[in-house]
Amino acid sequence: MKRIIQSNNAPSPVGPYNQAVLAGKTLYISGQIAIVPSTGELQLSDIESETHQVMKNLQAILTEAGATFENVVKCSVFVRDMNLYSRINAVYATYFKDDTAPARELVEVSNLPKFVHVEISAIAYLNL
Repeated sequence: MKRIIQSNNAPSPVGPYNQAVLAGKTLYISGQIAIVPSTGELQLSDIESETHQVMKNLQAILTEAGATFENVVKCSVFVRDMNLYSRINAVYATYFKDDTAPARELVEVSNLPKFVHVEISAIAYLNL
């Protein structure tokens, strides 16, 4: 059985998808970009602020599902410029404890929705 997860504290989808889907005890969170939910505007002032907004959006969806970053088992990180890797990684790391950090890949892509610099999706396991 699957259940759609929708948080008012994360951006509404900009296409035919949901913020997240809970299937059994596994939560699949769609890729998040740096849209500020309250305004619909992008947070692109610098890569650190952009990455924090992406992580806040993920956190809002996790919270709606009754989870935290400790429940995340896998992240996929997409960047437009691999030269931003260390700056993105520094922000990303603040959301996870070393001993509970998820599996992850970070790949450079030619472009992302709305021409942002970073997009992150996540998979979490819930203890229901």
